[in-house]
Amino acid sequence: MSQLPFTDITYLKEGTPRQQQAWEVLNTHRVLSILQDFDPILTGTIPLDIDIESSDLDIICHWQDAELFTRTLRHHWGQLPDFQLQSYEKNGFDTILTRFTLPGFELEVYGQNRPSYQQEAYRHMVREYEILQKMGPAFKEQIRKLKRSGLKTEPAFALLLGMAGDPYRALLDYEPEE
Repeated sequence: MSQLPFTDITYLKEGTPRQQQAWEVLNTHRVLSILQDFDPILTGTIPLDIDIESSDLDIICHWQDAELFTRTLRHHWGQLPDFQLQSYEKNGFDTILTRFTLPGFELEVYGQNRPSYQQEAYRHMVREYEILQKMGPAFKEQIRKLKRSGLKTEPAFALLLGMAGDPYRALLDYEPEE
């Protein structure tokens, strides 16, 4: 699956200062290496360069054995003082969410029993990337401004693009005009 967009994070090395910082943290702490058996993909605003000061690193994973995934997370990050792990259902899928902090970043590691590239976080990011490429730098700055005002990423896109209804669903259904 390495041909899928954003699955190789080496682009972060030459990116914005915040992307370079993300690269450093992820590599120094071997985060993606530790998660490699779970097909991790860094998603969210930092890969797209629409992050704000409070943006975290979101990593999605595909587990086939929830217990193994949970044990891996606890083993490597469970000793951190702010480590949190919860299980719940999201979009009809059992989901495991872990939160913890590494120097300079909060991390959220999501795992579901479906391929990472099929999960909404990845699909949203790819669609947002397509929109950002079409709309340009001024649109990117408007997204950041809305995020700084408290809006989440998908609702910010929906507002600027005039999408009605659930912004998470609308974004996936959005077809840019040629």
